[in-house]
Amino acid sequence: MARIGRLTRYVPRAILSRRQQDSIRQRARSDRDSTSGRGEGRTKTEEGHGSWRAALSKLIEGSATAIGSIFVLGLAGYSYHIYYKIHVLRKMENAFAVGFSSLELSALSRHIDPKDSHSKLLEEGEFDDSDWVPRDEQAIIDGIVDGSIQGQYHLITGEKGTGKTSMLLKAMRKIGGEGVAMFEAHGDPEIFRIRLGKALDFEFHEDYVGSLFSFKGPRDTTALLDIERACNKMEKVAIKRKEKVGKPLVLIITGSHLVRSDSDGNDLLELIQQRAELWAASNLVTVVFNSDDYWTTERLMWQATRLRITPVRDIPRDTAIKALKQFRKTTFQEDTPQHILEAVYDKIGGRLRFLSRVAKSPDMISTCNVICEREKRWLLTKCWILGKDMDPGAEEQQDVCSAAMVLAKVLLDKEKTMRENGTYDGRLPQIPLHKAREIMTNPEWIKSHDHDNIFTIDSEGMVQADSVAMYGAMREVCSEEGFEELLQDTLDRLDEIESLHRTRELTLKDLGTGGQYQASVRKTGDKQVEMLVNLKVV
Repeated sequence: MARIGRLTRYVPRAILSRRQQDSIRQRARSDRDSTSGRGEGRTKTEEGHGSWRAALSKLIEGSATAIGSIFVLGLAGYSYHIYYKIHVLRKMENAFAVGFSSLELSALSRHIDPKDSHSKLLEEGEFDDSDWVPRDEQAIIDGIVDGSIQGQYHLITGEKGTGKTSMLLKAMRKIGGEGVAMFEAHGDPEIFRIRLGKALDFEFHEDYVGSLFSFKGPRDTTALLDIERACNKMEKVAIKRKEKVGKPLVLIITGSHLVRSDSDGNDLLELIQQRAELWAASNLVTVVFNSDDYWTTERLMWQATRLRITPVRDIPRDTAIKALKQFRKTTFQEDTPQHILEAVYDKIGGRLRFLSRVAKSPDMISTCNVICEREKRWLLTKCWILGKDMDPGAEEQQDVCSAAMVLAKVLLDKEKTMRENGTYDGRLPQIPLHKAREIMTNPEWIKSHDHDNIFTIDSEGMVQADSVAMYGAMREVCSEEGFEELLQDTLDRLDEIESLHRTRELTLKDLGTGGQYQASVRKTGDKQVEMLVNLKVV
């Protein structure tokens, strides 16, 4: 065809007929159409292959982007998780470094002048309220706090105001708070958890932001599980410290008696005691309980293996009188007569909080009288009896009050007998705990009186008045005219109310119209007795 086309260029149009020319044009047109058809087919095939390749390329690109984003997000989340764990341990290590936490500073601040800065607490110095009285227990507590006494956990027990917390704070101040954390217990486990976290600088994952990386934080739990987690973290810190320093950490829990004596409180003490036993065996952490009440001792002794009890009692007579005389000479430049010092001790005894108040007073005898009067009012507020006119609704409260007065009278009678026999040594009379429960007829009542600072139970299970001032208030109340009659009337009224609770009333309606009832009474026991009773109107 190309050849014919070339020939037509040189053949004159006049030579070719019109029919030939039309035939040539038609063939040329058909050739062009066939050529363009083949081109369009090739273009459509190429376009099909191109669109498939573009879709595959976009799919690969999107998948790579998604996988990369997930990888970067996961890497960032994992890196943050690792960083957070390291950060938590670092913060807890700082909590046991030299210095004091805010809780410790608030406790230590009561022993410095209000005008002084808290930086003074890092300096070696004396406490204002108790350093003038030498204490034999201070050396033991110093050894516990500085870590030289190992392999045990400790319960420091004694009455309120004997100086337990002051000696612990003094021991902490001597070492600058290094390796020591201290906080006060509470009856609510949630508040206990918060205070423990504050002492250890542990947030219980409340500052964890892993949720931004779709990681759920472990905070959705109970207070006991949070405390367990805090103990796990502290254990890791203690292992590192033992490798570096060779001494255990010290965790001091003051006010342990504030934990409630119920199922939650028992679970909390059991958790801490289990850790304390394990840490004492491995010399990792020394746990120190500080308690005013006997129930803590009773609860911990149940499964104690390495527990050491350190009782802190009132200051002995000779030590207290000598220290008081020296303090008055140093502070007021006076030479206090011996009979005045003897009279002070006879009124308030060797209770440190009373001695500190009296020693700083210009008139010591008047201050002693104020203290004794306050103790008497407290005794009457908590334990006064109501006599024969008692309302039945006061039965439960008066049961506890009358039992306290009966026990006080027993102690006074024992002192009188000891004086008559010449065996009285000047100390408060005591009776065993089981005898006190027998006198009160209810084992729980003595616990409430111990908690209210009416009576106290020492670590040996002996019961006595809470203090010399409280014992003087008991003596004064029980020696009042008409007290024994009032006590007996109260006991009789309580028996009457109790018998009324046990009495059942029967109402018989038809006897007035000539009706008659027949009752059969049968007693069973060693001898069986049957009795027939007829009831009718006479």
